[in-house]
Amino acid sequence: MTARGWFLFALMGVVWGIPYLMIKVAVEAVSPSVVVFTRCALGAALLLPFAIRQGGLIRTVRRHWRPLLAFACIEIIGPWWTLTDAERHLSSSTAGLLIAGVPIVGVALARFFGSAEHLGVRRLTGLALGLAGVATLTVPHLTGGDARSLAEVLLTVLGYATAPLIAARRLRDVPSLQLTAACLTLAALVYVPAAALTWPASVPSAEVLAALAALGVICTAAAFVAFLELIKEVGPTRATVFTYVNPAVAVAAGALFLDEPLTAGVLAAFVLILAGSVLATAAPRRPVTWSTRQTSRAGGRVESLRGLPEERPGSTGQGGG
Repeated sequence: MTARGWFLFALMGVVWGIPYLMIKVAVEAVSPSVVVFTRCALGAALLLPFAIRQGGLIRTVRRHWRPLLAFACIEIIGPWWTLTDAERHLSSSTAGLLIAGVPIVGVALARFFGSAEHLGVRRLTGLALGLAGVATLTVPHLTGGDARSLAEVLLTVLGYATAPLIAARRLRDVPSLQLTAACLTLAALVYVPAAALTWPASVPSAEVLAALAALGVICTAAAFVAFLELIKEVGPTRATVFTYVNPAVAVAAGALFLDEPLTAGVLAAFVLILAGSVLATAAPRRPVTWSTRQTSRAGGRVESLRGLPEERPGSTGQGGG
């Protein structure tokens, strides 16, 4: 993976590792619909002016409205509500730990839909190590949640694993800024009625307002642009592997802000998750087939030896967009 890919990977590991704590703070005072609406509206308000200034937004929406609608529903409109509603009963760290199942579901879905993206023993080993780390973290935390909340998180996992495949297959040529702005605007409009009906009677505390602002600005506007760029950089399967880092961040945030203990099991899980992430995001090894070497007599240049084509940024092993 390139240096740019690693930077985006690390960024996503952090900015989508802290929302669980912020959602937990916010949902104690406002409804899930208000949380999702505020998050989407803030993100759209920040990104939409830049997307309009970039030009071609309306043309992009008209041309790609079907996959745009599917991506918005499967990545944002559905999963953000189910996750937020689940955190009314589950702890933030439990929710973050369960979401770490996204890469496993993503791999299964990619293979089911005939993805040619190469996995290999090394990357499969990385996925297995990451899953082992997640299990180490998850088992002690799977208490106190009802069946509905757990089902809601599983639906969120399914959406998070499916949406990158849509982005990689059908939306590769759409600028990340325009895709994000359009989807967040649509999601905000969808949640206007529900948010209006459940709007709090009084102004929430400063802590809740700060959590909502951070969700909209950092964890939505900035994070989504980085996420879509990461998909283009490394492909949809490897792009979701940062969710192995998210639970580690969630546990660390709990230790720092909620005085949750860092046990030996948690530290062991950190090692497994990080090792698994490195292996699962590694570029596949490809054998090189040497063909011909041609020397230009006039300029004395040596034409480069040709091998198998390398994966282009944004390539998912599929055909064109």
